[in-house]
Amino acid sequence: MSNYSCSRREFVSRVMCGVGASALGSLSFGAEQKSGAEQKFPPMRVITKGPRHHWFGYYDKLQFDPTSRYVLGMEVAFEHRSPRADDVIKIGMVDLEDGDRWIELGESTAWNWQQGCMLQWLPGSASEIIWNDRQDGQFVSRILDLKSGKGRTIPSPIYSVSPDGKTAVTPDFRRIQDVRPGYGYPGFPDPNFKDLAPQDSGIFRVDLETGKSTLILSLEEISQTGTIPKNQKDIKHYFNHLLFSPDGSRFITLHRWQYPNGKRLSRMVTARPDGSDVRVVIDNGFVSHFIWRDPEHILAQSKATADSPSWGDFLVKDETGAELKEVGKGVLDNGGHLTYLPGNEWILNDTYPKGKERMQTPHLYHVASGKRIDLGHFHSPKLYTGEWRVDTHPRYSPNSRYVCIDSPYQDQGRQLHLIDISEITGAS
Repeated sequence: MSNYSCSRREFVSRVMCGVGASALGSLSFGAEQKSGAEQKFPPMRVITKGPRHHWFGYYDKLQFDPTSRYVLGMEVAFEHRSPRADDVIKIGMVDLEDGDRWIELGESTAWNWQQGCMLQWLPGSASEIIWNDRQDGQFVSRILDLKSGKGRTIPSPIYSVSPDGKTAVTPDFRRIQDVRPGYGYPGFPDPNFKDLAPQDSGIFRVDLETGKSTLILSLEEISQTGTIPKNQKDIKHYFNHLLFSPDGSRFITLHRWQYPNGKRLSRMVTARPDGSDVRVVIDNGFVSHFIWRDPEHILAQSKATADSPSWGDFLVKDETGAELKEVGKGVLDNGGHLTYLPGNEWILNDTYPKGKERMQTPHLYHVASGKRIDLGHFHSPKLYTGEWRVDTHPRYSPNSRYVCIDSPYQDQGRQLHLIDISEITGAS
């Protein structure tokens, strides 16, 4: 682990201490969005602007700081092509209490369109952020304290960070880039390219205090665990999508395997942070987005059985071969990106582009009543498809007042949009 200096140290420190801040009341949200003659949506405003493009990425990361004032984001000068190893993105944040001012914090050359560079507020800290980068021929992660301006480098990339901010788990991004470009990082080829289930690649535990990285679950091990649907000798195994439980006692990952024709299937697996007590929770081969409801339950998109014609949102207990209980059938979208708002009263979700107008619809689902409230319709032009599509990936603020999404805006490309949901949630 090494230290690095922050050129914006004094400026960022002043910002985090509140110098030059103005009241939130001086900002205004745009008029309510309307679809048709009657439908109304919560107030929304775009908090970044062109000519550069801004986005955050995945839905299960901490985009807002603990006070809900600062909103992290990334900035790039181009769209509509795969990133190259030397393409630089800027790391920054928006100050919601100072005219949505963009504050530059750093940069990265280890990123993709769907998940960015794993930028997030470090859990358990009021002023530290973390993101992935590359240095000296390897992927690394940077931790920056915005109050002191001091930074340090961890000699490993990260994916999910434990709630106490001391530990991370990460897959092999070189392997992911090989099997599914758009979720890995370009530049370093997979050294196990020809190995279908290598014993020295898989999930690594990263100590964010010492920088030590340890392989805790190998691809060879998971390929021999439980029953793999439609198994055959030439499938290529990999891990993607990791997430710690709310108490840090376990983490989820998707064990995926790719067939020679490019198709893939998945199992949802959980384990302890040291890689022990591996459980194959959903084993039918069909599982996608997920979120922890609490340390013992997971909401996941899957099929009821491998032969089911359609997908659904299922609540399962964290146990091997868990029973799938569908939530919000026909109301909660079965293909979006799921999170629970604090208190678990509401589920936040979205949709992929639908209809001729290619509208994406973030929405809230009230668990007790089964009612869905749409938060807006956001047009996604056809140019935004495949690897460089813009999923809205809704993220909530800690005070449950705001939802932030990524979406193309007019002729300015992808930008951050802020939706005020306080009248729905009762947040103050």
